[in-house]
Amino acid sequence: MKRIVLIGIIALFTVLAIPAQEINWVSLDEAIALQKKNPKKIMMDVYTNWCGPCKLLDKNTFHNKDVVDYVNEHYYAVKFNAEGNDVVNFDGKKFENPGYKPENANRRNSAHQFTRFLKVNAYPTIVFLDEEQKMIAPIRGYQKPKQLELYLKLFKSDEYKSMTTQEAFNTYFENFKPEFKDSQ
Repeated sequence: MKRIVLIGIIALFTVLAIPAQEINWVSLDEAIALQKKNPKKIMMDVYTNWCGPCKLLDKNTFHNKDVVDYVNEHYYAVKFNAEGNDVVNFDGKKFENPGYKPENANRRNSAHQFTRFLKVNAYPTIVFLDEEQKMIAPIRGYQKPKQLELYLKLFKSDEYKSMTTQEAFNTYFENFKPEFKDSQ
């Protein structure tokens, strides 16, 4: 009996000692500075504090080992609170949230000017920017790892540049073979 308890305790400590998979999140300023040294695209999680699907995206997708590994290798990852009060300097412009109310920090608040600039009107939205900080596409809504994989690989490979019709995207979508696992 003591042996079983000892094995259980060792197993518990082993599981607790394994570090959680984490995406290397950086600020937008840091991502832009990093792009100058090593060009990569930017994946920006545009979220709010009150958004349930945003929390699920973070928990289920952004902690998935396949997603973490792929994003960390091929992208600079940025989290942006769409209703926060950070000052953002981007593309020669300064963006703020003049309607921000601190008492509403964890409830609906005013949309940030940068959120409007990105044309984000639903949360979560994952905004992809190229190596020159030009918008590739905003991907709206909760994405499972396999769903996000399609966009991560499409934008990384630059195949999207040759897709000029909905039919071309549909063909890509139909032929895409996901490799990521939805749970890990």
